[in-house]
Amino acid sequence: MSAPETSLTLYYYPTPNGKKISIMLAELGWAYDLEIVDITKGDQFKPSFLEISPNNRMPVLVDRDGPDGQPISVFESGAILQYLGRKSGQFYPSDERARVEVEEWLFWQVGGLGPMAGQCHHFLNYAPEKVPYGINRYVNEVNRLYGVLERRLAGRAYVAGDYSIADMAIYPWAKLWHNQGQDIAEFPTMATWMDRLKARPGVVAGMAVGADVAKTFDLAKDKDAQKMLFGQTAQK
Repeated sequence: MSAPETSLTLYYYPTPNGKKISIMLAELGWAYDLEIVDITKGDQFKPSFLEISPNNRMPVLVDRDGPDGQPISVFESGAILQYLGRKSGQFYPSDERARVEVEEWLFWQVGGLGPMAGQCHHFLNYAPEKVPYGINRYVNEVNRLYGVLERRLAGRAYVAGDYSIADMAIYPWAKLWHNQGQDIAEFPTMATWMDRLKARPGVVAGMAVGADVAKTFDLAKDKDAQKMLFGQTAQK
């Protein structure tokens, strides 16, 4: 199924979670409008954005040609991938057993690898002081998760049968192994899988979205941005 050229708007910043969706859209070959949500400047707290993303996080996908032809907005990257998979009929199988397998590894990423790797990034690279317990806790947990992925990929080209939204979800986080205190040489099957993905034109195109934004910003040095991203409290 094709999407009308003007039906989709992606609210985005070039983080691993954002890149999951730009990869999926590139793989589908679907045109979309891109709205940069500058999370380093607080765009995620604007009332207009909170209307479509109550958790004040990007990405968000707005589809003006949603169910029954009515607009819909979808937040949370895993939910967006599932929505696009259902809408397109691609990269998300309709067979129940195959779909469950994809969902297992999609949720493994959104509930495990993403949060653990994110904490690893924080304590290794951005925390105002080195906290050995925090560093060891998250480096070790990411190492464990990479071991899970290494074993899963043994004898497989992709994590859940055919190439799917599960691979798209995992890859943008896994490719940052060097920021997570890991040695990719310990995980040769995972490394081969990453090489396989980065050779795909859709992955290349999706990973490049917003690259110009990323080049102008260094979170490790921008203390105001760190305060914006790491000092958040309840929005009332």
